[in-house]
Amino acid sequence: MEEIVKQLLAFKGVAVACWVALFFAAERVKPAAETEPTGPARWRRLARNGGLFGANVVLSLAVVIPLSAAAAAAAPAWRDAVAPWWDGWLGLALDLVLLDFLIYWWHRANHEIPFLWRFHEIHHLDEHLDVTSALRFHFGEVALSAAARACFILAFDIPLASVLVFEAMVLFAAIFHHSNLKLPAGFERALSRVIITPAQHWVHHHKIRRDTDSTYGTTFSFWDRLFGTTSETVRWPAMPIGVEGLAERDLPRLMLKPFQRGRPKADPPPRAA
Repeated sequence: MEEIVKQLLAFKGVAVACWVALFFAAERVKPAAETEPTGPARWRRLARNGGLFGANVVLSLAVVIPLSAAAAAAAPAWRDAVAPWWDGWLGLALDLVLLDFLIYWWHRANHEIPFLWRFHEIHHLDEHLDVTSALRFHFGEVALSAAARACFILAFDIPLASVLVFEAMVLFAAIFHHSNLKLPAGFERALSRVIITPAQHWVHHHKIRRDTDSTYGTTFSFWDRLFGTTSETVRWPAMPIGVEGLAERDLPRLMLKPFQRGRPKADPPPRAA
């Protein structure tokens, strides 16, 4: 089992790296919005997102994966007795849908519970969306998400293999729907009936709080339709991205922000390019 997990992790790492490289190149050849910073500001933004991602890679290897593995090993084995059919490829498919359903509610909680929002807000402070935005999360949010996922694993007796496949699926989906790649309108509309597309997720990052607090789906788009959280706003190329009333921060201030008291009405912008 340990060898299978190692192989899954290695495959996941290579596949995600290739997926990031593909969309990073494609979105610069055919961008949906010409809002990416230029000059030094562009590199500072990429460095901020890369710094946050780097911290989370370390946290994932040191804490997230071991915690998920421990939860899977400790989970009460009730499936064999209660649902013996929940196994194999069918079991994997059901696990993926179940985990996506649970992550919909976890994402929604990150917007509705002030303590969780303090950490999730760091993701939303990015004022331009591209594939690097999908990798930009505060380490506190990653740790809290790992704890929540461990509870889900324990409650539903979810195998570690299903968790690892789901994490890869979520990364692929997040890289896609955060991307600045312009898709054919008809194709994107059809796709949006099943999965979250860039046009839908960009509205979630709109710098208007009522849109930020909507469209919580991660992979599948039908959860928002089912629970009435789809925004009626339609993305336009110059849609402002970020958090209403707040501006982007440099990396050290992003790391510290969730631990600071109060919520200022506005932050000073980062230093000019």
